[in-house]
Amino acid sequence: MTLFTPLALRLSAAAAAATVLAGCSMGGMFGGGNATQTQTLQNATPTPAAVAAAQTNALPAIATQCPPIRVRPGSEAMFYYGSGKTGDARALQYQGVIDETTRNCVVSNGLITVNMGVTGRVLLGPQGNQSSVNAPIRFAVERDGQAVYSEKYTVAVPVVAPARSAEFVQVVDNVAIPYLGGEDIVIWVGFDTRN
Repeated sequence: MTLFTPLALRLSAAAAAATVLAGCSMGGMFGGGNATQTQTLQNATPTPAAVAAAQTNALPAIATQCPPIRVRPGSEAMFYYGSGKTGDARALQYQGVIDETTRNCVVSNGLITVNMGVTGRVLLGPQGNQSSVNAPIRFAVERDGQAVYSEKYTVAVPVVAPARSAEFVQVVDNVAIPYLGGEDIVIWVGFDTRN
């Protein structure tokens, strides 16, 4: 017959709690997107006053989960047609699609520091003969309905003949988000083809 001492039970409970908390601090979430979200984050820039106000009251906190990363509705794919024939499948030169998204987080001194990434593909269409395609990818972070980060990245994607498609990866490191505890934080990603 095995007897558990109070000390052994406390050590087992502490180890289980540490495992659960470690699992909550990082991870990946794929795709999705909330159709009710707006597209206002495309060119959003937080004001210095808004960032300062968010940081003023920031205290060290333990995040219970890493903010979700979602593909912004309507930005899952991009299409480029030749000769102004938008929508004509025979005139398609190339298209891009987002395949997967991921992120991980570290919480320290009242900040959630996020590393986020996206993978996707560029595929040449019937009229495509490009050897390289630029994929315009935007990452944005929304905290309680306010943009605290928004940046567009142009990813050069080489398409080496005879292949008609190529994959791309874009990773953004060390984006710091003020965190008090309980805020609604969402990471958005998607194609941004506006000039």
